[in-house]
Amino acid sequence: MNKFKGRVAILGSGNIGVSLAKGLVKSGYAEAGQISLTRRSAAGLTDLAEQGFAVSTDNAAVVANADIVVLAVLPQQLNNLLAQIGAVVDVQKHVFISVASGVSCADIRSKIGEDVQVVRAMPNTAIAIGQSMTCVATDNASQQNVEEVTRMFETVGSVVKINEDLMTSATALCACGIAFFLRAIRAASQGGVEIGFHADEALKMAVQTAKGAADLLLLMQSHPEQEIDKVTSPKGCTIAGLNEMEHNGFSSSLIKGIKLSAIKAGALYTKE
Repeated sequence: MNKFKGRVAILGSGNIGVSLAKGLVKSGYAEAGQISLTRRSAAGLTDLAEQGFAVSTDNAAVVANADIVVLAVLPQQLNNLLAQIGAVVDVQKHVFISVASGVSCADIRSKIGEDVQVVRAMPNTAIAIGQSMTCVATDNASQQNVEEVTRMFETVGSVVKINEDLMTSATALCACGIAFFLRAIRAASQGGVEIGFHADEALKMAVQTAKGAADLLLLMQSHPEQEIDKVTSPKGCTIAGLNEMEHNGFSSSLIKGIKLSAIKAGALYTKE
């Protein structure tokens, strides 16, 4: 991988920010010393400093020295953060990446300058193991900058470029979606206990089966129904179980949950 030559500032070093920083270093995208991480409290930065990252509690100072700035705070904290850094934003130099749910590129530019290039990115918590599904979108960033942001997030998983009006939908399907699939795995393991397995055995079996199902689709590049057809024989046990789940709203409840999460995701940020 071609090394990034500039400096990256990650403002708000929670799970997403720290995982991205570690992914950039692990993949060879950047050296730890090129990446600055900030938090409101210095207490949580000691370990990161020991790993070679530049750490600070001064967002403005860090932004002033950066080329790419990652806004990795909660939507409710974003306006305060943007107020802190507004005076040091350099339109010619800075590219901003926002991972805040429900906040548009235009919302961010309205706070720090209409000509600033902003890219939105929506990773999920599997970023911690380099398996994120990250969606990226922009309404004004150059193709070169979008490609750079894509390259950054490809160090921690897969990336899809989408239209910005689909970002809250991406939040529901990919970010919230981690929880939905985890709950399905948990339910499967509970079913396993009911039919005779110990809890730890049932969970291991459910997890590996779910992983196998996902990998089948990724590696075979097939459709779920194709793989389902291979498991469902006439009058068999699989189709009986599937149909019982469907009669009880399995697919319908998942679809409805995703739709509600998308509505909620769009209402997390207050523009004022």
